[in-house]
Amino acid sequence: MRLRGVRTSSNIEDRRGRGGGGIALGGMGGVGLLVVLAIGYFTGIDVTPLIVDQGGGYDQPYEPTPEEQAAAQFTGQVLATTEDVWTEVFREQLNAQYTPPTLVLFSRVTQSGCGGASGATGPFYCPADRKAYIDLDFFATLEQRLGARGDFAAAYVIAHEVAHHVQNLAGILPEVDQARQRASQAEANALTVRLELQADCLSGIWASKVSGLMERGDLEEALNAARQIGDDKLQRDAGRVPQPHTFTHGTSKQRASWFQRGFDSGDVNACDTFSATSL
Repeated sequence: MRLRGVRTSSNIEDRRGRGGGGIALGGMGGVGLLVVLAIGYFTGIDVTPLIVDQGGGYDQPYEPTPEEQAAAQFTGQVLATTEDVWTEVFREQLNAQYTPPTLVLFSRVTQSGCGGASGATGPFYCPADRKAYIDLDFFATLEQRLGARGDFAAAYVIAHEVAHHVQNLAGILPEVDQARQRASQAEANALTVRLELQADCLSGIWASKVSGLMERGDLEEALNAARQIGDDKLQRDAGRVPQPHTFTHGTSKQRASWFQRGFDSGDVNACDTFSATSL
């Protein structure tokens, strides 16, 4: 992805190295940490107790690596592209004004308006405070453990969380949340799948609008990332037989298909997963 000359968003809250407890680095190297984080992502288990230092501090003064600083700058620039894209789409397609979210960069653990959070569960969006949260270590997990390589794969992850903000502004998130509270677990999971696939489709719209910044292979990087984090693949990689009634994000095929649909159409109306008879 060509980002030279692209501005960096001002809607960044950098909490790296601050608060929320530290990381128990004693006896756990960088590779070991990635393994623990991957286990949490694969299984949906919160592994925060395994990595949080009960003393509440860091073993060493926090000092970001050059690689992490580069990832932070990349994240800020990608966020800026989402701001430009959704400002345009809201104006032209929804006749509304777009208010961008704040993106929080954190290290290992933090607090959100939706409760405590850790890098073990991956990036997420909290509708309560309208903030997206990303531990930059996840990008290494994405590439090294999940097999989603390339900078556009990471950009897709950022765009996906911003898409949840778009859903929140449109009133979709609160409506789905109310419906889930009245539903059985299996029904609630099915609603969540449709919500996540819609976010994938909206991410595809973003990608179509930044196609001038894309390099050869970027689209395939995003599609590959969508396939690598499908529920069926994650469950197989965790040594489990895929159980569709437990899916919360959709299959690899579905995730890639809905991203492609958004990319091909560039139209929010094409992303109505809730009216689709087949996903």
